[in-house]
Amino acid sequence: MTTYNKLVRDLIPQIIEDQGKALKAEILYQEDYQTELRTKLQEEVNEYLEADQNDDALEELADVLELMKALAKQHGGTLEDVERIRKEKAGKRGAFEDRVFLVRVED
Repeated sequence: MTTYNKLVRDLIPQIIEDQGKALKAEILYQEDYQTELRTKLQEEVNEYLEADQNDDALEELADVLELMKALAKQHGGTLEDVERIRKEKAGKRGAFEDRVFLVRVED
């Protein structure tokens, strides 16, 4: 038996049961859910950082995006709200397309 103790996508328990395996899952309280969303985000970001192939990296970024959707909802927003804020910041401060690496600022 493998113990996971981690947040999983909604259909994972059904997928496991369809494979003929027994499992134990719980529905988290709201506070625990928010904590586990953050933990899962860190896990997926780490998996992205470790990805060696473009396809793997894109898959991990899709997981990060799914978590961003859930986290935005927890903060009373949507991905559209996040995108609006992103655009505002890009308009005021730029994006990350020009590969600018700030070395130092003289005082």
